[in-house]
Amino acid sequence: MPEKASPSSVGLVTTESVTFDTELRLESGRLLRPVTLAFESYGHLNNDRSNAILVTHAWTGDAHAAGRHSEDERKPGWWDNMIGPGKPLDTDRYFVVCSNVLGSCKGSTGPTSINPATGSPYALSFPVVMIQDMVRAQKLLIDYLNIPSLLSVIGGSMGAMQALSWAILYPETPRSIVPIAGTGRAAPMAIALNGLARQALYNDPLWKKGNYKPDAPPESGLALARAVGHISFLSAASMKIKFGRRFSARDGLFDFFGKFEVERYLDYNGNNFVRRFDANSFLYLAKALDLFDAAWGFDSLEAALEHIACPSLWFAFSSDWLYPPEDTELLIDTLRKLGKNVEYHRIVSDYGHDSFLVEPEKFTPLLVDFLRRIDESSDAQRPL
Repeated sequence: MPEKASPSSVGLVTTESVTFDTELRLESGRLLRPVTLAFESYGHLNNDRSNAILVTHAWTGDAHAAGRHSEDERKPGWWDNMIGPGKPLDTDRYFVVCSNVLGSCKGSTGPTSINPATGSPYALSFPVVMIQDMVRAQKLLIDYLNIPSLLSVIGGSMGAMQALSWAILYPETPRSIVPIAGTGRAAPMAIALNGLARQALYNDPLWKKGNYKPDAPPESGLALARAVGHISFLSAASMKIKFGRRFSARDGLFDFFGKFEVERYLDYNGNNFVRRFDANSFLYLAKALDLFDAAWGFDSLEAALEHIACPSLWFAFSSDWLYPPEDTELLIDTLRKLGKNVEYHRIVSDYGHDSFLVEPEKFTPLLVDFLRRIDESSDAQRPL
């Protein structure tokens, strides 16, 4: 049964798409044309088009951040508890946009898209993309929507990397950024885990070096790859609370193939994931995560962060071992040394990297207050 829509829901929404018949120069030097981006929007632009907030999604997210596509859709968008009338991203006040990233399989150009040069899906002929490339594609969308500046760019995990890159690449566009559970560069542990996920897919005989048939995808490899990633989103404390050492009730304790509840959970999530995501897109986005370095293209991290001209609000979570608070704090220390307007909160939570999705109430009052201040300062600077 679908959940009943609440009065604070944005209601029924439609994913839109726009295709840019222009060459997008990627960090690799490759040119990509055309470029299609899928996006959703909630709320309305005000008269001077100054109330727009760009929400950037995490690794396997999509443009569907709030509301439902139909009355019988089982679950709303992935950040529905944050976006809507009276919610932290109040659509009575803000115009919220969320676009699917370049390289995904959720409506934007990626390895499942048709290569115009061959008439077949790109597969592994699709160029490697970086977080910065995703942001450049989003800039095309924001310009298309005729939005001169963004009140804020807000995102968690890979979305935090995009928010940071927006402030570095386009310092004149965002009036603030809010990176949540992010990092300035992927650490060896994160890269190692993604490496295991890659091997899980490479070793699936159905992967066929990326040339699998749509009706015969490498489901076993992708499910295992997702399980590896999912472990990194949790924490020891959250796994102990959720599963403990409970053995599956459906298995005999001395059945050799019997499983603990935590194993069943990983199986369940992995098997659900293969029905909604493409294996090659998973690999491309994992590569983008691993390649991310805020200092890319600059002489140093300081030189990159010097470009940031707007206030920033940062959140890290105490039990996040994928992108630990120390990673964020390195960025914060550098920004403060540079004299930037920066606010940082280390949130105590047992839910690991997923804390920003599981316990948003721990940071949303701070977010709401920050956006109010940014909005009011913007109002004060506008001509009467």
